[in-house]
Amino acid sequence: MAKFSHLQVAAMVLFSFLLTLSLGWWLPEILLQLVKVFGCPEELVSHCIVLMYLVFVLCLVTPALPRGSVKVEDKTILITGCDTGIGFALAKHLHAKGFSVFAGCLLKDKNGEGAQILEKNKCERLKVLQMNTCSDEEVLQAVEFVRRHLRDPEKGLWGVVNNAGISTFGEVEFTSVAHYKEIADVNLWGTIRATKAFLPLIRRANGRIVNVASMFGRFGIAGLSAYCISNYGMEAFSDCLRYEQRRWGVKVSIIEPGNYLAATDILTHSHIESTAHRLWNETSEIVKDDYGKAYFDRQTITMKSFNSSSSKDISPIINAITDALTSRYPYCRYEPMDAYWWVRFHILTYLPTPIADWLYNN
Repeated sequence: MAKFSHLQVAAMVLFSFLLTLSLGWWLPEILLQLVKVFGCPEELVSHCIVLMYLVFVLCLVTPALPRGSVKVEDKTILITGCDTGIGFALAKHLHAKGFSVFAGCLLKDKNGEGAQILEKNKCERLKVLQMNTCSDEEVLQAVEFVRRHLRDPEKGLWGVVNNAGISTFGEVEFTSVAHYKEIADVNLWGTIRATKAFLPLIRRANGRIVNVASMFGRFGIAGLSAYCISNYGMEAFSDCLRYEQRRWGVKVSIIEPGNYLAATDILTHSHIESTAHRLWNETSEIVKDDYGKAYFDRQTITMKSFNSSSSKDISPIINAITDALTSRYPYCRYEPMDAYWWVRFHILTYLPTPIADWLYNN
């Protein structure tokens, strides 16, 4: 979870208090009927309300509780998607903290700017390697590269951060099946491919898998179905992997960032323009006629405004990933996002669907 400012925490506590007051008009009556059904004493109703409020507040403060830390000096991390954005910043951050870092870059072989900057460190603890997570061959080559450069391959690799990802937009009828596959190939299959390849090394170290997904892996939103699908899949994969790897002492964490489009350059204004142009040109005439160009243009403007209103500071994401790698007892899920998206995230995730739809999807 993100580290909120005192003002944000106060706002969320106030929200919970007001929500409790509003629910107080009808919640006691509902609880009263429930306790009667189960044959419990009526005094239990007030206790239930207090307990629900307490649980909500505890959700705010629990992530800040200390959970111990592991020594980082002798540990090595592989990060995918280090050309720009989160991966690039994370590679420098973890290196500064004392980790040995393998920075996987898509464009190293093409002299990508991010790869060149990282290579200028000229440090034994930071190595840049070519790695396209969509390529079986390049992923296997990356495994061999890491194995050759580990101080002691028998002790394994402490962590893999599956950060490589792309974004897009477009309503279902404007998005081709090929485009759905393109997004899933990077975000979902790339994560699975890299994880499976490095798992033997991770198991030897009883290490960590950290998968960078999105808040849109927990709830859907109009116009982002291709992106949501890939992140929903990543969430399911991560959950199953966590259950399976528990016996080996391997911990799996999911990072669910909020809206950081502007900070990560994952979907820039120029990318939105080019994507919109391609979507419209590739759409069938019947869909164009039914929706109309004016409607389509409004959706494009909405996507641009979504980009413009995004958070520009990715430090909450970096801090969440770092905690997942260094805490003795990391969380299964981290939610680095601002207060607005945090509240919306939990409403859409936990409230009954008809209520959540009425609040956000009318």
